[in-house]
Amino acid sequence: MIRRLRVCLIVCSLAFAGIALAEGIPSSEFVEAAISLEDSTVKYDGSYRRIAYPLGDVPADTGVCSDVVVRAYRLVGIDLQKRVHEDMKANFAAYPKLWGLTRTDRNIDHRRVPNLRTFFARHGKVLSGSDDPNDYEPGDIVTWNLRDKGSLPHIGIVTDRYSQAAGRPLIMHNIGNGQVLEDILFRYRITGHYRYGLD
Repeated sequence: MIRRLRVCLIVCSLAFAGIALAEGIPSSEFVEAAISLEDSTVKYDGSYRRIAYPLGDVPADTGVCSDVVVRAYRLVGIDLQKRVHEDMKANFAAYPKLWGLTRTDRNIDHRRVPNLRTFFARHGKVLSGSDDPNDYEPGDIVTWNLRDKGSLPHIGIVTDRYSQAAGRPLIMHNIGNGQVLEDILFRYRITGHYRYGLD
C-alpha cells in the first residue's frame, strides 16, 4: 500500500507540474507501479460490471489478469480503458469478434486479453516470444494460452525481480491467487510479447 501511494504521489506531482505522462514512461517506474499492486487478497472475478468512463475500474479488491495491466498503466498516467475504446471505435473491424458484439463496450473491452493483444500490436512494439529469459525486459507485456486445447488467454507484466532458483524474471499477474509476483514466464504457451508506452 505504501509503495502504491509513493507511485501515485510521483505521478500526481508530475501531472501537477505539467509533465506529460502519456508516452515514454521509464520502464522502472512502470515496473514499480506494477509491483505496488501486489495483493494476494484480491479476489479473481471476471464478471461483467458497469464502470465509469474514463478511468473506470472494478472494485480494487477484485479483478482478473487484464485488470493488473490496466491498473499498472493507469498508475503511470496511461488509461487503457480510454485508449482501447477509442481505437476500437475507430477500427472495430481490426479487433477480435469473439463475443458476438457489433459495437464497442467501454465497460469490458479493455479487460479482454485478445483486445489488449490487438491494441498492443497496433500501437506498441511486437517482440519475439522466445524461450530465452534474457529476451524479456522489465515492463514488457506477455500473453499466454493456459490450455493445451482450446483457448484461455492470460496476460502479465515482466518485472525486474527474478526467480532465485531459475534466474527468470518474475511476472506480476492474477491467475486466481490475487495480484502476485510469480515465476510463470515459461509455464504456459506464450502467445504474445509486447512493449508499450515505455522508454
